[in-house]
Amino acid sequence: MKDRLSTAAVGPHERPAARSVGMPIWGKLGVGLLLVVAMASIWVLNQWLTERFTADTRSRAELRLVLYSGNIESELQRTQVVPILLARDPMLREALSGGIYAMTSQLLMGVQSEVGAAAIELLDTEGQVVGATDRDRLGAMRAQEPQFVEARRSNETVFTVHERETGGFGFAYSRALRDGDRLLGVVTVEVDLMKFERSWAGFADSVALTDSEGRIILSTEPRWRGRSEEEALSLRAPPSAFMQLLRSTADWAGRGPDTFMANVGVLRSETRVQHRGWRLVSFTRYDGVREQVNGVLALVITGFALLLALVFYLFSRRAWSQSAAFERESAELRRLNQRLQREIAAREKAQKDLNVAEQTLAQSSKLAVLGEMSAAVSHELNQPLAAMKTYLAGARLLLNRRRPEEALVSFQRLDDLIDRMGAITRQLKSYARKGGDAFAPVDMRACIAEALAMMEPRLRERRVLVVRTLPKHKVMVMGDRLRLEQVIVNLMRNAIDATAGVNAPQIDLILTEGDTVNLTIRDNGTGIAEIDKIFEPFYTSKSAGKGVGLGLAISSGIVNDHGGRLTARNAPEGGAAFEISLPVLAQAESPGALPRTAPAGAGVA
Repeated sequence: MKDRLSTAAVGPHERPAARSVGMPIWGKLGVGLLLVVAMASIWVLNQWLTERFTADTRSRAELRLVLYSGNIESELQRTQVVPILLARDPMLREALSGGIYAMTSQLLMGVQSEVGAAAIELLDTEGQVVGATDRDRLGAMRAQEPQFVEARRSNETVFTVHERETGGFGFAYSRALRDGDRLLGVVTVEVDLMKFERSWAGFADSVALTDSEGRIILSTEPRWRGRSEEEALSLRAPPSAFMQLLRSTADWAGRGPDTFMANVGVLRSETRVQHRGWRLVSFTRYDGVREQVNGVLALVITGFALLLALVFYLFSRRAWSQSAAFERESAELRRLNQRLQREIAAREKAQKDLNVAEQTLAQSSKLAVLGEMSAAVSHELNQPLAAMKTYLAGARLLLNRRRPEEALVSFQRLDDLIDRMGAITRQLKSYARKGGDAFAPVDMRACIAEALAMMEPRLRERRVLVVRTLPKHKVMVMGDRLRLEQVIVNLMRNAIDATAGVNAPQIDLILTEGDTVNLTIRDNGTGIAEIDKIFEPFYTSKSAGKGVGLGLAISSGIVNDHGGRLTARNAPEGGAAFEISLPVLAQAESPGALPRTAPAGAGVA
């Protein structure tokens, strides 16, 4: 900025004229020759380094594939003998013959611990699991699965590859147990090849295992499973014109990458697995080769740059004889410096004026925030005031019916609402600051119960069914209980309004605990039309006079202050669902969930 001011003030015609010294013709020729030699050297060196580093990278990839292939073959060979041994086991044969399977699972568990198989199952002649290392599988039917069907047709051990319902492929050896020509059952031993897939993911290479038909059955890229190699590589966005140009010049002096994966050049390596024509393929990023080549080229270019700098330094020594002329120009430079000082002073004054303007703008912003805070507090007081009106009407009716004990309950709730209104007004003083000085361990179940108690009159009036799914144990978070209850009340109120036109209105409250504490409030109402705008201040889908559009904005701010997040979505079956996610406060109690339907005070009125 100072330089621009100085240039504008002095002007080109006022600058001192410096006498320049030209480079002789033989010097220019020498510099040109040096540049030609440098470019030729870099070109040849780039070709040689690219070929060498590409070969090294490919060799390392192939060596890893050979290691991976050996691991797979070893696992398959080790597991292949297990069905043969189990088919000869007299206890299993006796259990299948007599239909007594009390000890079969225990026997299979013992075998699993010795051989390290993924899972072992014993099937009867109908394909039902009568013994398994995983007791949850007992009773499952495998009659239509390939490992059972193919084992019945063969007298040898059968290897099958089947797709799992949870995704991916399963691998199993199976063998029929026979008594002469009579089928007793089938034993299956699953091979855990997925562990190799997880170990491959630790490297930068993308690895895929294909069967004899070219179908990918194991891969570090989950999207590739079940596809051919060509289909897997095509799972990317079509390259733009710029990316196509970049591909054509990916390696301007070498052979370049073998193919492209997600618009990134890769080197392809392949090895065979000695099992049913399987192949292992890896794709190594070509960027690593270019980085190594560019690193060496950078050093070479730096060397030529230093040599060129030395040449220019030798020629610049001739200019040192002109130092006397520069001395005469020093007086002019001093005058320019004085002018620059004046310009700097003017700039400092402008900076002070800018600071004053910024302070004025900050004051205006504070006034705007104060207005928004006042509207927010007014909105939050409307809810307890409406509840107080309902409780007063109920207490009057109870007193008229000479039921003072029940009226006292309404008066006690009125007292609680007055305390809550006082807490809301006290928040006005600290509304603008983020802080956790009022935070304490809070049981989310207690917050839900208190919020439902406040909303009980409206729930009864609208005849809304409330379904709660809460854990048996305490679900603790660190937060401000009143503010968390305020969020739940806001969301419950919106849910009640959303179900106004529904024949059987229902609100679900689901509290779960995992890595975070999640409270989902779901209704069967009309849903949310403009879901991307609902957390904006003063946005509301309600008619005039029924809402100012601050409830969700305030609730989102409160959840953010607690280190959590408030999200909304439209449920597929209809209605809207709001989810509060808060950091969990670890407890010693064991988790468990107990669904409860239509609790007292919050069911159908």
